[in-house]
Amino acid sequence: MVLVTGILFSIAWPTLQLTHQVHAALQPVVAAFAVLPFLLARANPVLGWSISALAALVIPIGFRGTLGHGLGEGLPWQVVHILVLLALAVAVGLQARPGRIAQVWMGTAALFAIFAPGGDRIGWIVGLGGILAFTLLVRRLWDSRRLLAREEAVSELERTRRTALEERARIARDLHDVVAHHMSLIVVQSQTAPYRVAGLTAETRAEFDSIAGTAREALNEVRVMLGVLRSDDQGAEHQPQPGIAQLAELVAGSARAGVPVQMEVRGQTDRLGMATAVVLYRIVQESLANATRHAPAAQVEVLVEMAADHVTATVHNAAPPGGQAAAEVSGGNGIVGMRERAGAVGGTLTAGATDDGGFLVTAELPVEVGLVAGGLGSDL
Repeated sequence: MVLVTGILFSIAWPTLQLTHQVHAALQPVVAAFAVLPFLLARANPVLGWSISALAALVIPIGFRGTLGHGLGEGLPWQVVHILVLLALAVAVGLQARPGRIAQVWMGTAALFAIFAPGGDRIGWIVGLGGILAFTLLVRRLWDSRRLLAREEAVSELERTRRTALEERARIARDLHDVVAHHMSLIVVQSQTAPYRVAGLTAETRAEFDSIAGTAREALNEVRVMLGVLRSDDQGAEHQPQPGIAQLAELVAGSARAGVPVQMEVRGQTDRLGMATAVVLYRIVQESLANATRHAPAAQVEVLVEMAADHVTATVHNAAPPGGQAAAEVSGGNGIVGMRERAGAVGGTLTAGATDDGGFLVTAELPVEVGLVAGGLGSDL
């Protein structure tokens, strides 16, 4: 804005003596009133137009023009002054309220009606109306695009939230099976203890019966609270949850489908809790699916490594044949879902492209999982 205004001022000052009879000392002042209001085109176009319109009213009256013989016989303004006045009127049309726009455009039309040459007045006013119509069309288009962008941002946020909620529902179903499994074991062990352990007193038998009753009650409450999550897949409640033992079958299935995949398990996995095992299986499953979709025929390596208190699972696929780099999924919920699952059991997950053009997913999960504070497990 400053650069354009400076250029216009450098044109208006030297040429003012060619269009108006102005004393040399006043020439920079008159040129400034004609041009400098353009600086307000973005900050306050209404104020800028007001100053420019006032100058357009005063200059023809106070200074005689040299290109015509009087008012109405020739344009009484410099060309740069007309350009600045129209530019400010357009800026008002793009930013101001409808009432203010009408006032500005009527004021501009009145200036043309008063000072434009008699034969050209109608043409100037019609041209001004055309510029107004084009300005309002541009503003309508701009507002529509801005509204569309805002709605798309809201829709994207809603899609992200819906994806997270759907994945949390799936995680809750898995954890429900884990809780139901352990609670069922408690019930069975409590009820069979009197038959497996000899010499129990009546008080001990009553205590076991109380434990079994409490466990059954808790199991029923869990099923009531989370049963609605089974509405889309009632049969899944009776299916065993996959775990670390099913990883080999999962990898073998991918290999039979034509995916060159290798798996290595380091350490003893029998210490792995059931909830962690389910999450680990789902993460590897989703990682293999993503690798198959986005890097077909690329070599995939799966590594499960046990540590003292955590297990680390990495799935790395090389760049697909042809040199096309594998990219992170942007429209689906795969990586979002894996992060939700890892967080639900107190673990972490990172995913991203590698320097060799491939993709790497790394999940670090606790070996044993309790009720994770602040996570989905705490809701159970």
